[in-house]
Amino acid sequence: MKSWRLEPGPGENAAASAADSSAPAADGAEHVLRRLEWTAIRRLDGLLQGNYRTLMRGAGLDLADLREYQHHDDVRHIDWNVTARQNVPHVRVFTEDREMAAWFLLDLSPSVDFGSGEQRKRNVSAEFVTVLARVLTRHGNRVGAMLYGSGVDTVIPTRGGRRHVLHLLHSMQQRPAATEAGTTKLRDLLESAAGLIKRRSTVFVVSDFISEPGWERPLALLAQRHEVVAVRLLDPMELNLPDLGLLTIRDCETGEQLLVDTHDAGFRKRFARIAAEREAELREGFVHAGVDALELSTDGDLVDAVVRFTEMRKRRARLAAGGGLPAHLRRAA
Repeated sequence: MKSWRLEPGPGENAAASAADSSAPAADGAEHVLRRLEWTAIRRLDGLLQGNYRTLMRGAGLDLADLREYQHHDDVRHIDWNVTARQNVPHVRVFTEDREMAAWFLLDLSPSVDFGSGEQRKRNVSAEFVTVLARVLTRHGNRVGAMLYGSGVDTVIPTRGGRRHVLHLLHSMQQRPAATEAGTTKLRDLLESAAGLIKRRSTVFVVSDFISEPGWERPLALLAQRHEVVAVRLLDPMELNLPDLGLLTIRDCETGEQLLVDTHDAGFRKRFARIAAEREAELREGFVHAGVDALELSTDGDLVDAVVRFTEMRKRRARLAAGGGLPAHLRRAA
């Protein structure tokens, strides 16, 4: 799957280059983190109110007790051996390891540099990682990262604290500009993570998933051992192309260029159909891998997306445990 981006005119390109070259000095990691602490991190901490563990589970479970099954218990925790011996359903009671380790697997290949508006997918990725890492470390947990460009080139071990979050963000900001180096092989990142991350962790795969085929099986294998969330980066123009007349578009990863007429309604319709087919394939891949997907758009609100995702997981966990509607609502129904 190719990732095409609009090719700006000479004046626009020069302005963009100048803005990019001055960005690190004017908007360093400390400045970005302070801004996000005011605009997103405190807001997210308040909205989740301790329920962030629904999004990021602990490193492991310890068996604490066995007791008779009660209404609303999770049927997945039934101990069938004890149930067979006692002729009464029994469930296992677990205590969760309160210290969590979270890993961010970061796809920083050229395709994430695309953005049709003010934000690029790379910016959305950096803000998501900073916000989640800081929320986690504020609660005493550790975070680490693996960075992928044309291959896995950087590993940041798990540590806690604000300074470590700054180090992670700085590592993302100070990477050299991506160049066309062929197509992304996301499976290389996933397979490297499977070999590196030994202890059960929460793993966020942050990518636009524009990659060579073959990433689904490594993602499923990773999810067998870890709690995995696919954080999918996208831009609205990747789904629907507006009528902008004649445009030169360039493949971010190979440098291939095409001249297209976006005024042609038939072309826009074919573009939308292919994009919809890719969306269906992606969602099917996530389902087969057994992972949840959090979608972050360049024109969306990061905090709202995370809160919606967390509430979805909380509702599903409640339903899986047999909770359904609250008792007073069930009586009213």
